[in-house]
Amino acid sequence: MPSFSRTCLLSFAGAVVTVLALSVSAQSAAPPQTPAQNWPWMNKALSPDQRAQLVIQQMTLDEKLNFVHGTGWNGLREHAEIPKGSLGGAGYVEGVPRLGIPGINMADSAVGVRLSGAGSHYATLLPSVLGAASSWDPKALFLFGDVIGRELRETGYNMSIGGGVDLARDPRNGRNFEYAGEDPLLAGTMVGNIAKGVQSNQVMGDIKHYAFNDEETGRNIFNAEITQRAARESDLLVFQIAIEMARPAGVMCSYNEDTITPPDTSPDWSCQNDYLLNQVLKKDWRFQGFVLSDWDGTHSAVHAFMSGLDQEQPGSIYFGEPLRKAIEDGQVPMSRLNDAVHRVLRSMFANGVVDNPPQTEEVDPFLGRRDAEHIADESIVLLRNADHILPLSAGSVHSIALIGGHADVGVLSGGGSAQVDAPGGGAVNSHSGSAHWLEHVWFPTSPERNIRLHDPAADIQFNEGADVQSAAALAAKSQIAIVFVTQWMSEGMDRPTIALPDNEDALVEAVAKANPHTIVVIESGGPVGMPWVNQVEGILAAWFPGIGGAQSLADILFGNVNPSGRLAITFPKDDAQLPRPQIPGLMAETEPGGLPEAAHQHKPVPFNVDYNIEGARVGYKWFESQHENPLFAFGYGLSYTTFAFSDLNVDVTQRTATFTVSNIGSRAGGEVAQVYAILPASTGENTYKRLVGWDRVTLDPGESKTLTVPMNQLTLSIFDVAKNAFVMAPGDYTILAGSSSADTPLHATVHVE
Repeated sequence: MPSFSRTCLLSFAGAVVTVLALSVSAQSAAPPQTPAQNWPWMNKALSPDQRAQLVIQQMTLDEKLNFVHGTGWNGLREHAEIPKGSLGGAGYVEGVPRLGIPGINMADSAVGVRLSGAGSHYATLLPSVLGAASSWDPKALFLFGDVIGRELRETGYNMSIGGGVDLARDPRNGRNFEYAGEDPLLAGTMVGNIAKGVQSNQVMGDIKHYAFNDEETGRNIFNAEITQRAARESDLLVFQIAIEMARPAGVMCSYNEDTITPPDTSPDWSCQNDYLLNQVLKKDWRFQGFVLSDWDGTHSAVHAFMSGLDQEQPGSIYFGEPLRKAIEDGQVPMSRLNDAVHRVLRSMFANGVVDNPPQTEEVDPFLGRRDAEHIADESIVLLRNADHILPLSAGSVHSIALIGGHADVGVLSGGGSAQVDAPGGGAVNSHSGSAHWLEHVWFPTSPERNIRLHDPAADIQFNEGADVQSAAALAAKSQIAIVFVTQWMSEGMDRPTIALPDNEDALVEAVAKANPHTIVVIESGGPVGMPWVNQVEGILAAWFPGIGGAQSLADILFGNVNPSGRLAITFPKDDAQLPRPQIPGLMAETEPGGLPEAAHQHKPVPFNVDYNIEGARVGYKWFESQHENPLFAFGYGLSYTTFAFSDLNVDVTQRTATFTVSNIGSRAGGEVAQVYAILPASTGENTYKRLVGWDRVTLDPGESKTLTVPMNQLTLSIFDVAKNAFVMAPGDYTILAGSSSADTPLHATVHVE
């Protein structure tokens, strides 16, 4: 990662100095606990389970019940009461001060700590999770979580409720930017590392939304239909990989209903689905933490509690007095209540939130920005580089037209509960305090300013792009034209199409017609359509790039950083290529909704979403099985150098693939060496590849490295419903290695008995 110039640091400091000046006085302190006593559960030599059990023996029924629900909406709703001890974040669970057990302060933190502006705090905006996952770098994702965990502690929180890992079954899902793409192995590994990074700071982590919350439209009324085998090989597999890797404190169940056949014969809500919670999560995966509902996602007292839900959020509609009555009446045994409380307590002990509670202090914005920039450096994907237009040469480029996307002042961020407050207010439509719900927020980190720093002698002019003709006129008289297009996305709504909004396609086409040397920078939460793809010379997928994104983007444009990002999600050509060309529930004849923020005018109409159409063939697997060529394949990305693959050798006993990667170009660069498998014909899943492993490698010009990549046992296997287990089928496996799912020059066939 390139170092900051003094000018960049001073500019960034100016954006946050006011926030930091207020932060110490404005931060809420956690309530003081009873002075430490010789309580046996404070013996750190005991296991978290032993310590939890000792506490439970001393708790009253009221204290136990307080641990299985929140206290209400806290600061999330205007004029909502904030209870003593709460920091006003997403949720609060009362502790037991008389026993030295602190409360749980939860914060939304998908890409940074939310609601920091309300308390005049600073929080780092990281790149979108989908962008970070496109680094294919587990270390970068651990750093991602480490930044969040570090800043949660510094602002007094002891639990993150980020950690989204729902598969990108549909590229139009409004929350895809919070998730890690379409492949179970990649997404599970990436989010598992985020949760590990969070918890390395003695902050409890969370993984969500369990399960099948793969669209936002009607998320609290739709029923996801899928077979058990397909579920275990796709949406549930990504959770399994992430949970087993991270051992998070919490798993948040989702709003939607599910019908998983077998065993289900009728739909049930995810937050009271016995198969999902008791049978798979707690029994098969041996999850030791607690299950908490998404906010207002609890639907019953006895049924939900006995089906495995441990904590209702945000309030106590069901797990307050109704649960108390059910316990007193004998409908719910005390052993089940003790189990739920034990899961919460043991998570608190295991993650250090009892022994080492957060101590509020100033967040270091410079450290956070450097970390965010490093992640962005690895996340941005070069999609097109015709005639080697990139990298730009400062000595050769004399005039640049910058067009659209508010590139003069900032970069776009994603909305909803993932929205991080911009330091000093947003760069567009600035106001004090936290961002409004569903507000479009540009962070004050200017691509124009950073581009000027790289080429100070060039004539650089900005056009907002609202007038297509004036934008084209500026492009025509410039040596290079760079068009910034944006596709805002948010929780609570899906995009009806992958097409760009606001006449942006026409803008790109007009600029490209006026200037053949046009580069397009895409700031989006996921894939976008590109009818102009062959009319421009350069395309960069910048995602929502975070507070360091403008610097990273400029460094890549001018070659200070060689792009190494590879797509964590397929870019389709258009909506017609998708398993469901229309988003279920958005069809005009029914207009179902169910989300207060979606503002549908008609009564919500429950509907089914048939995930059996593609089953386990999510993303690139669907395209391959349908013999469809997407716009850009999963795993795809260009570099300013060239790599070659050779000498594949597969050890079927050790489950490894060994091969050589060589840099045959003239620049140092990074490659993501990807290994795929095609399963035997007997599995019925031999019409597409599966990612089974990968490795990132950085090579100097002319350098070669031999890599040995472990192949994941789960993704080499199929789920046998009768055995309730993953098994490797006997037969011939084709192992492939290369630079993307569509470019695998190395092939080997191995036989498994």
